[in-house]
Amino acid sequence: MTPAVTIERITVDGGPAPFEALVARPSEPAGPRPSVLLVHDITGAEPDIERNLRIVAGHGYLAMAPLLFTAGSSRAGCIVSTMRSLATGKGPAFGVLERARSVLAGDAQSTGDVAITGFCMGGGFALLEGDARYVAAAPFYGALTTYRMVTADTCPVVASFGRRDAFIPLGEQRLQRVLDRHGIDSDLKTYPGVGHSFANRIELASDAVLRVAGMHYDEAVSADAWARVFAFFDARFAMGDVA
Repeated sequence: MTPAVTIERITVDGGPAPFEALVARPSEPAGPRPSVLLVHDITGAEPDIERNLRIVAGHGYLAMAPLLFTAGSSRAGCIVSTMRSLATGKGPAFGVLERARSVLAGDAQSTGDVAITGFCMGGGFALLEGDARYVAAAPFYGALTTYRMVTADTCPVVASFGRRDAFIPLGEQRLQRVLDRHGIDSDLKTYPGVGHSFANRIELASDAVLRVAGMHYDEAVSADAWARVFAFFDARFAMGDVA
């Protein structure tokens, strides 16, 4: 039975600037649990962020999504700064993510073990952030520019792609090559028939526009991808318990 989940909005101080975050807490059982940091896509659409947080917390994890576009005086400025961080591998967005990870790991309901997941832009950050601080990283689609920044310190990776994704052609093959080069444990899969954003519900006036662009939500594919992510996370969280 899926546990009930509560969502709260918090303000986090510290880092390069205060920022807001959404935290999803399973109500039962009450004891400490492994945690997942969720990094949103370029839209920053909160209904979709909350929906995915509920999926993660519904599996029994404590989950947090820092709202990257609230860490500054203007949303437009935050978007530009965040994308610059993604392209260069440095900048204030990484300070926000590290502060969020620290708060999440230190939560009374967390065991201190944290995995990271993300979508599109957030998938790119999941790869860049995913080092020894995290038990595993789960990028959905990600960003091509981040693959060259994978190093031997990257944590185990479970990644999901769509074959119709025009933004990340041959994404699985590109990422698999660099992960194998560094001997990083991984589970990568490309799903036929779907493209970018298959695990995100993007609200537009017409879903037909998204389908033509190959960016529509696919419930069955999303469910399969999440099942792989949770199996991968569960195994590595269990390894942490043994250690």
